[in-house]
This record gives sequence, C-alpha cells and structure tokens, in this order.
Amino acid sequence: MADDAESSISLAALTGRLAEQAGALAGALGGPFEPPAYLDLVRRARDVDGLAEQVLKLSVQQSRDAGHTWQEIGDLLGVTRQAAFQRFGKPIDPRTGAPMDKTVRMDNAAERARQIAEAVLGGRMDEARPHFNAQVLAAFTEEERGRGMATVAGLVGAFEGFADDAPFVRRVGDHTVVDIPLHYEAGDMKARVAFDTDERVAGLFILAPEMP
Repeated sequence: MADDAESSISLAALTGRLAEQAGALAGALGGPFEPPAYLDLVRRARDVDGLAEQVLKLSVQQSRDAGHTWQEIGDLLGVTRQAAFQRFGKPIDPRTGAPMDKTVRMDNAAERARQIAEAVLGGRMDEARPHFNAQVLAAFTEEERGRGMATVAGLVGAFEGFADDAPFVRRVGDHTVVDIPLHYEAGDMKARVAFDTDERVAGLFILAPEMP
C-alpha cells in the first residue's frame, strides 16, 4: 500500500508540473501582433513532451499494478500488446533474475537501420555488407537476398517506399532492434534490423507489420 501511495504522489506531482509547463508553453505564444520566440517554444515544448512521457510511463505502471493487461494498454495506445510491453514493461532476465537493462545506447540506430534497409532493398549490397557481423555476412548472400525479395513480392507485390511513421527502436536482450515501416504495392510490411553489442547487423528481416 505504501508503494501505491508513493506512486500516486509521484503521479500527482508530475501531472502538476506538466500542467504548469503546458500553461507556460501556451503563455509563450504571445499575442496576435507579437510573434513568439520560436526557439523558446521549442525548448518549452521539449520539456512538456518529456514530462508527458514520464506521466504516461507511470500511468501504465499503475494500470499494470491495478491488474490491467498489456492487451488493454496496447489497445488504448493503438499498438500490439507486445509493443506496449517492449516500451513500458520491466522484463526479468531468466539467467540472473534481475531486471533487464532496456536502455538503447545506439544514438544513431534508427538512421543506420534505414540506410542499411535502403541499400538492401535497392540491391546495393556493397553498401550494406560493411555493416554486417561475420554470421550475417556469411549467410546473407546475393542469392539469399533475391530469394527473400521474391518471397515478399509474392505476398505484397513491388516495394514502393518507406512509410512516414518513425522507426521503432528498442533494446531486446543484448540487441538493439529497429522496425522500419514499409509500403508495398498490395500492403504494408516492416524491415527489422537487429544490431549486436558491437553495433553490427546481427539480423535483417522483412516482416508483416503485426509480427511481434
């Protein structure tokens, strides 16, 4: 019960700060004849966004503590239950029994993953191969790439481009995993690029968007 009370106080304090900062952001807009200081707006909006993320995480935690499922939370957020868990869950390492570190340490994971996916989908394997680890380099031959592209084309037709949605980056075990939304002729897919601890590509897949 003490933990619940402490969590509620924290949530109340966070939402109070969020309301204050949101009010300050609105006040910084200025009047109709006086343009705002736009960089100040960016700074204030950044601070509001950070606090809103903290409120969301704590609200999800309390919802789980109250017995709500990841399916309910995912439905509310418009994502799968696995995506909700990967974003907000606290997995336990079965090897040690300790909470797993979910910190993404690759600052450029999304950018690198997109560049690699672009190269592979565009047939520019000479650009992609330097990013592969030894296992992927040995296994992902041009023949294997062609077989995979043909399988995807048989399902959803020709590749048309990258979707506008931002890549989804998270840490899964020892890997940094990036999902990149893709548009195809007859449906949407996603490219998944997994980086190992040396920040080399340890896996690259084209998957249906609902695949966990």
